[in-house]
Amino acid sequence: MLRNAFEPWHLILIIAVLVLLFGSKKLPDMARGLGRSMRILKAEAKTLKADAPEATPRPEATPRPDATPRSEATPRPEAAARH
Repeated sequence: MLRNAFEPWHLILIIAVLVLLFGSKKLPDMARGLGRSMRILKAEAKTLKADAPEATPRPEATPRPDATPRSEATPRPEAAARH
């Protein structure tokens, strides 16, 4: 369906339409802005990939000996006041 999607005459037609719509003076500015946006997007993607392992919580291997199970814990005062 999409084989040979862009042939040379397609690209020439697209460039001609862009020049007619925006003018030849604005096209370099638009290309420069697009390049800056792509660099920012790439940098942000790298940052997200670098932060991803740190963002995952580390499970504790063994429970702390001083921690009491929830069923044995004393009720909270605010919970008792609601009843």
